[in-house]
Amino acid sequence: MTMRRISHHRIRNALLAGVTVALLAVVPAKAQFFGGDIVFDPSIYAQNVLTAARELQQVTNELTMLQNQATSLINQARNLSNLNFSSLSSIDQSITQTTSLLGQAQRISYDVSSINNTFATTYPTTYSGSTSSQQLLTDAQSRWQNALAAYQDAMRVQAGVVQNLQSTHSQIDALVNVSQSSVGALQAAQSGNQLLALLTKQLADLTAVMTAIARAQSLDGARTVEAQEQAQTQTTQFLNYGAGYQPGNAQMFH
Repeated sequence: MTMRRISHHRIRNALLAGVTVALLAVVPAKAQFFGGDIVFDPSIYAQNVLTAARELQQVTNELTMLQNQATSLINQARNLSNLNFSSLSSIDQSITQTTSLLGQAQRISYDVSSINNTFATTYPTTYSGSTSSQQLLTDAQSRWQNALAAYQDAMRVQAGVVQNLQSTHSQIDALVNVSQSSVGALQAAQSGNQLLALLTKQLADLTAVMTAIARAQSLDGARTVEAQEQAQTQTTQFLNYGAGYQPGNAQMFH
């Protein structure tokens, strides 16, 4: 309760007490006559005092209602107060950095057409018997380099996500502090939305890491499968030595 409201209650109580004393003092008395035909009627005076008290009570009620409305407007203004803090730029920067690391994938990019073309040439389902040993060796080296580059790309993405952890920790601390010190519903909602955006960024980083690891494992698995196919082709070529020795005429002495 404010000092203004306390003073207002004191004034009202004092006036009501004065009205009561006045009623007790004048009600038992009779009408008195003074010089010049001036008449003092206690009953009329008491009615006037009661009317004034009722009007005072009505004014008091109106003042209380105005105070309540002012308090409600103040609370509404607090609820509509905007949050003077934003971590969206840092979140967007972290996501852009992770996306850039994924875009720097070596040899085989995250593109469907590029993957299809590479697998059609370097990862054939079968090798024909006429495939040269040099071609088999070249393809094997390409597949090994693809797998090695993919593992390197995965580690780079992991390193980028780890570097973002310190920034994420600072953003969480700042958002929790402004959320706890928020003065209205809008500030609390905005800080909550930014925390959700930060959580979304962490999920995006986790998705990027899992994607990079899965890419490296897939290329390594494809290399293993192709190595088996290549080994079968090379074994077949080795065993297929043709018709063998064919006897013929030989002239030893001229």
